[in-house]
Amino acid sequence: MSSAMHLSRRLFVAGGAALAAAPALARRSGAAATIVNPLVRQRADAQVFRHTDGWYYLTGSVPEYDRLVLRRARTIAGLTTAPEKVLWRHEKTGALSGFLWAPELHLIDGKWIMYFAAGPSGGGEDVFRIRTHAVVCDGPDPMTGTWTVLGQLRTPWDSFNLDSTVFVHRGTRYMAWAQREEGFDTNSNLYLAPLTTPLTFAAKPARLTVPTLPWEIRGFKVAEAPALLARNGRLFMTYSASATDARYCLGMLTARDDADIMDPAVWAKSPEPVMKTSRERKIFGPGHNSFTVDERGRDMLVYHARDYEKIVGDPLFDPNRHTRVQPIRYDAAGVPQFDPPLANGPLPRA
Repeated sequence: MSSAMHLSRRLFVAGGAALAAAPALARRSGAAATIVNPLVRQRADAQVFRHTDGWYYLTGSVPEYDRLVLRRARTIAGLTTAPEKVLWRHEKTGALSGFLWAPELHLIDGKWIMYFAAGPSGGGEDVFRIRTHAVVCDGPDPMTGTWTVLGQLRTPWDSFNLDSTVFVHRGTRYMAWAQREEGFDTNSNLYLAPLTTPLTFAAKPARLTVPTLPWEIRGFKVAEAPALLARNGRLFMTYSASATDARYCLGMLTARDDADIMDPAVWAKSPEPVMKTSRERKIFGPGHNSFTVDERGRDMLVYHARDYEKIVGDPLFDPNRHTRVQPIRYDAAGVPQFDPPLANGPLPRA
């Protein structure tokens, strides 16, 4: 979701505030297949997951940070008005009683698992004792099954970590996530490790990148929210950087798909943000993205952003980071090109 101490926060592989009313355009007869931005209001850290069963699933952080939610629809546009189910609520006491951030849904070895970051309640700095956890569904349908706690991710460092996501590459399942590591003057760096179970590493994690560039350290020194797109013989890992206001932006790491991806040296970092605030279009702080494919087979970027710049108080408690979506272009070399965030309204037809 955002950045540590002020607050921090995500992969696609093949796959207190109530929801505002859905945009009127999306409800008009005959417009159901037209995506209208924002896709879903007040859902940050959004993930859209297209399953082989033909459903699109959407989850994200709610403004109250107190529950894990999920909705589904047959089309991306249908997610705007799809009913939302509460899968799990934070506990009354303990390590899972505070903030719940950045959920991600994955189907692993036939089981539905949702990763999320959580901390204890009680106030003070303890509320930022954020760690990665997972819940698991007891049945084949994530909307009707019962969800229970699977456990906590144990990393080599007992420190702030979040934004865990998983993907399979060349037959091995990996996790990418953000964490603060002792000895680094940063809020969070990006890490990668192969998995033996959904919450157990098979090898020592690799530190893929540390935020050092000017656009990565505005307000806070942050690299978080990794998301993977495997295309054209390469792996493109986007991530979010800087404070979670209008300075929030997307960067990207790139590696060849035949490289040893546990070697940080094979990952090249974009020298500039690949997506940032568009004042012309009045969309601010795009970030914490995921990837999906639309009904026509186009690769789509899912991300959150605000449609105003001025925030009163801590950005963490401003509820209006909305889920947005837009198509991805590729240049002649097969590298994804992320256009500036599109303005509110219907997605232009290609």
